[in-house]
Amino acid sequence: MKESFLAAFGAVLPFLIYLGLGYFAVRVHIADRKFMEQLNRFVFRLIFPFMTFYNVYKATEGGMPSLKLMLFCGIGIIALIIVLMLIVPRFVLEDRRRGVVVQAIFRSNYVLYGVSMTTLLFPEHASIAGVMTLEVVSIFNIAAVIVLEYYNRENGQRIKLYQLPLRIIQNPLLDGCLLGLLFLVLGLRLPPMIEKPVKALSDLTTPVAMITLGGTLMFKDVKRNMNIIAPVIVIRLLILPVIMLALAWLIGLRDVELFLVLMGFGTPIATSSYSMAANMGGDGDLAGELVFVSTVLSLITIFAFIFFMKQLQLIP
Repeated sequence: MKESFLAAFGAVLPFLIYLGLGYFAVRVHIADRKFMEQLNRFVFRLIFPFMTFYNVYKATEGGMPSLKLMLFCGIGIIALIIVLMLIVPRFVLEDRRRGVVVQAIFRSNYVLYGVSMTTLLFPEHASIAGVMTLEVVSIFNIAAVIVLEYYNRENGQRIKLYQLPLRIIQNPLLDGCLLGLLFLVLGLRLPPMIEKPVKALSDLTTPVAMITLGGTLMFKDVKRNMNIIAPVIVIRLLILPVIMLALAWLIGLRDVELFLVLMGFGTPIATSSYSMAANMGGDGDLAGELVFVSTVLSLITIFAFIFFMKQLQLIP
């Protein structure tokens, strides 16, 4: 039990330190929220692609996800979205909140937590997490645009379906994955003098991204919206991962692939869901509060899941 506790605590502690550092920097005016938001855009558009590229680029023959894992995650996310769009409107009455709630439940922060935690706990299998980014982020981005647009009844500047391919191509995370996959398939290798800074930038991604997240977390009207926030967080961080882990185990997923199911369905709400909701007619304040609460509480729930998975020998 002690070893399981230390492993789980060791996986969560770096994230807690990074978040706390960003939060502290803003509160003592070392940096302001505007700076953190600008830094967050810089990391997302310029630094994140190095991590997604490098994780795929360094993949080995045994470092690719199984077809079973890819089908499970892909079908699982799509089925979840369909169920949510049938159920959520029965409980959430405002269109501008319906899209936010649906997105909050299906769209996890897989890129930041999944890739980083897999690298930490399973360094020899980090490439599997990197390759899975291509599938998971593609579905998340396409679905988020469709869902938010579907419930965006009053915005005169709607995003048309024919614009989706361009928006997907412009996603820097996917660009990094695709470039890494190209290098992997063609057997291309970077010169050592270039590979070294690429790896350094890849390693830099998680600390800086988490620090900026800590500096931009907000909770202006959490109490007012608690009737929506509470059930969404319970589903996102507890009920959904339990169901998906059980199904994944039943179909034979084990070890690092079972852990990636947790990362896909049990991590906090994607930070980008806030900016998308705010710019597509959704309730931006509610989206931001959901990101904040899920991020803070996920440090507890992810720790608990890792601990019990270790105890039950579901992961090494």
